[in-house]
Amino acid sequence: MKPVRTEVSIPDGTAAGMRLRIYPSADARKGAPIAFHLHGGTFVDGSLDCGLTIACMLAQAGATVVSVEYPLACEQPFPHGLKAIYGALEWVFENRTRWGAKKSRVFVAGAEAGGNLAAALALVSRDQQHPPLSGQILLSPMLDACLGTQSLRAAEAGAAGCKWAEGWRTYLGSADKASHPYAAPLGASRLSGIAPALVITSEDDPMRDEALAYVARLKEAGTGAHVHVEPGPTGWPEALSGAEPESRPRDARWIETIRQLFAAFMAAPATFSPASALAG
Repeated sequence: MKPVRTEVSIPDGTAAGMRLRIYPSADARKGAPIAFHLHGGTFVDGSLDCGLTIACMLAQAGATVVSVEYPLACEQPFPHGLKAIYGALEWVFENRTRWGAKKSRVFVAGAEAGGNLAAALALVSRDQQHPPLSGQILLSPMLDACLGTQSLRAAEAGAAGCKWAEGWRTYLGSADKASHPYAAPLGASRLSGIAPALVITSEDDPMRDEALAYVARLKEAGTGAHVHVEPGPTGWPEALSGAEPESRPRDARWIETIRQLFAAFMAAPATFSPASALAG
């Protein structure tokens, strides 16, 4: 029997009216970690249902997942949308005993555009000194508005490739905002003092090169950072959204791998090692 998912709307504050979907932890532990999860969609598309695959995997890995239906860029471009999402994160942290315990560790997690927002939240939380985050989980994250990497250029052979450029244009509104560290975290001048990161990409991922560059910069700054590159073909980032994991037998290999990484990282982010997590 599947755990019952519930939905709630934030009643007040800067995130008033934002809808959250709660996925109970598969092991129902009191004090299980809480994963604040953001779906993909190139900033301009997507919904709670688009984040179903990753949200379910996080819950199966032991987290209580709070998936966020955040305002899209066409409604609230940067920085307004990010401010609202940060308000939602603060509300979830202050109300974490509704789904966990006071001791529950809080992680931010996101795929594609959601990975950008999760990385930005880690920076905002450091600068605001609240809430204390235990880690950030970034899958195929959009981190560089320059759109100049080899992996992204290789993916733009077809008409669909322009969607990332259009997403960035809509999110930023103007080119000068591309240099803001919260908008494009890869360009941030200061990456020290933020929550440790698990960054997941794949060989055929258009965002692979910027994901690898971000991990390298985090390590240079002394921030704990780990990367896993999944063998291709995966069809990421599009394949990261959609149906429940159990209904996707063709993707069973990478789904199980990523689920193991989630579980090990959330259990002990300070001592996490991808190789150790997958050794069994």
